[in-house]
Amino acid sequence: MAFYYVEPEVAGGLGKNTVTDTTIHPPGIVKLHYRIINWLGDALLESFPALIITHAAAAALNEAGVSGMTCREVEITVSESFQEIYPERKLPEFLWLCVTGRAGRDDLGIADDSRLVVSEHALAILKPFGLNNALIESYGSAS
Repeated sequence: MAFYYVEPEVAGGLGKNTVTDTTIHPPGIVKLHYRIINWLGDALLESFPALIITHAAAAALNEAGVSGMTCREVEITVSESFQEIYPERKLPEFLWLCVTGRAGRDDLGIADDSRLVVSEHALAILKPFGLNNALIESYGSAS
């Protein structure tokens, strides 16, 4: 099976209510608060070292039995500029995507360089939900 690096859209950053464990690298996150500044519509978002995913995309991955992931609750807020630019925009429900798998073995894993690695199977499930702003490249070609 083929595997791919997926570098998701960065729609914001870690919010002030995020709790991290900085005694390890990359920092561990105990509680995630993601603050959206400008969301272009992708189902998978990132702010190092955290990933969030729409509830619908996560449900599809779970239903397909994708390995290497669990989901947790995430606090989502939007910036003032987001509210001003998109006053009528309703955000989907997001979840914190915790990647637990091994890169190149499980459907979702984290490579040694901290990038997300996704199997061809998982990528096919995610694409219909929107990955238009993600950088996707072969796992074997980029070192």
